[in-house]
Amino acid sequence: MKTFIFNFIIISHFTIFSQGNFSLAVLKYNGGGDYYANPSSLPNLIQFCNKELKTNISKNVPYVDVGSKELFQYPFIHMTGHGNVVFSNAEAENLRNYLLAGGFLHIDDNYGMDPYIRVEIKKIFPQAELIELPSSHPIFSIKYKFQSMPKIHEHDGKRAQIFGLFYEGKLRLVYTYETDLGDGWEDQSVHNDSPEKRKEALQMGANILFYAFTR
Repeated sequence: MKTFIFNFIIISHFTIFSQGNFSLAVLKYNGGGDYYANPSSLPNLIQFCNKELKTNISKNVPYVDVGSKELFQYPFIHMTGHGNVVFSNAEAENLRNYLLAGGFLHIDDNYGMDPYIRVEIKKIFPQAELIELPSSHPIFSIKYKFQSMPKIHEHDGKRAQIFGLFYEGKLRLVYTYETDLGDGWEDQSVHNDSPEKRKEALQMGANILFYAFTR
């Protein structure tokens, strides 16, 4: 399983984005948090990337348990929710092995996840720290240019941020905070976001996805 992910990631981005047919998944976790929030988010991001970036990503988006071996079948995993997150030691080890094998995790705080997910990330990589990615990082300009993280929804008056976790010189996961990217990906009727806000959210999501496959 690990070899599959590693070999998949190192294929040129031209093959991945124009010829490869692959799937993304949403992370299912324990603790009571609503991992199933924003059900239209990832499908809409996939639709956007397939249209605008000529990707060939499957429209089927499964929910995959954090402790499952099935995790290794998906090169990119999206995680969201509003509340508590708990990884057992075995689940944290499985997720660590997935990320070390070349998989990529995007965590999007849907408001309320922050105090819990930071603790759980420490279980995955105890010696590493989340670092805010500067505006000069390629993730802000790899396809669409941003000066900073887009602010889709306002909650506590804090600025939108994107954090990265580096291990052995590679960015293994990103964590988007106070931005609500996933809400911006959802069907327009869910939050009534403006077309401009939805476009910003989808373009930033496409940057994250594109970076994950070409880093």
